[in-house]
Amino acid sequence: MHKLRFALFGNAFQAKKSASVQKLFCLLEEREAELLIDDTFCRYLADDLQIAVPSLAQRIVGDDFRADFVISMGGDGTFLEAARRVGGKGIPILGVNMGRLGFLADISPDELETTIKQVYDGRYEVEERCVLQLEYDKGMPEGYPFALNEVAVLKRDVSSMISIRVSINDEYLTTYQADGLIVNTPTGSTGYALSVGGPIMQPGSRTLGLVPVAPHSLTVRPVTLTDDAVISLAVSARNHRFLVSLDGRSEKCAEDVRLTIRRAPYYIKVLKRPGQSFFRTLRTKLMWGTDPRE
Repeated sequence: MHKLRFALFGNAFQAKKSASVQKLFCLLEEREAELLIDDTFCRYLADDLQIAVPSLAQRIVGDDFRADFVISMGGDGTFLEAARRVGGKGIPILGVNMGRLGFLADISPDELETTIKQVYDGRYEVEERCVLQLEYDKGMPEGYPFALNEVAVLKRDVSSMISIRVSINDEYLTTYQADGLIVNTPTGSTGYALSVGGPIMQPGSRTLGLVPVAPHSLTVRPVTLTDDAVISLAVSARNHRFLVSLDGRSEKCAEDVRLTIRRAPYYIKVLKRPGQSFFRTLRTKLMWGTDPRE
């Protein structure tokens, strides 16, 4: 049997995951798999949950690691953090949903045994997900400049809107007067963008979304672009500063900085079980067709 190496990341705030983690350890030990565990998650399991971590497991500190597969145990937020740590390594990520909704982390703990067997049997599919790259014309973003879900520009206070001048491939589109603007991938179309009225996009559709947040005009609607579009933003605000958010990681930005958003030079690989369908996930997670009277 081929020896595989798994890297494990998890949410260090959900005690209910303990039984599932122990089950995963047993499944991997039975197959003599090599195991790497995120250092923070490992300390949480051992110190807070009193779980016996396999003695041969190596700890991951930082982003310098190699593995055949990454397992994310948590919700979509945990998956996004795992994707950030994977970056351009091209390692498929398996998301085990320990949270609530879970579009990215869509494997239930009850499916762990079957899923691990399918991985070893080579019975799985890998979806490539587009990633966004953020650039400033002055300086660099403070943190990781890539986002799997979305890049958003948002106002800093509760009273005044911001103005967002948008150009697509150097052609002026419009100036939004709004609380913010979201540029999302198909993966992010079921996240923040969906909550403010953006369209749902099928993974692999090679599209991007441009979704205003509370625009000051009834005629303003979301726009869908091809994912080779280069989006330029110039923002002005009453307090001369605004927020930039990449998958929920926010930083302050001065209004004299111009932003450029484009497709990143790599994709994130998402591991899917055979027969998994995006449309089935939509029906299940969003409860489409469910009669609330039943």
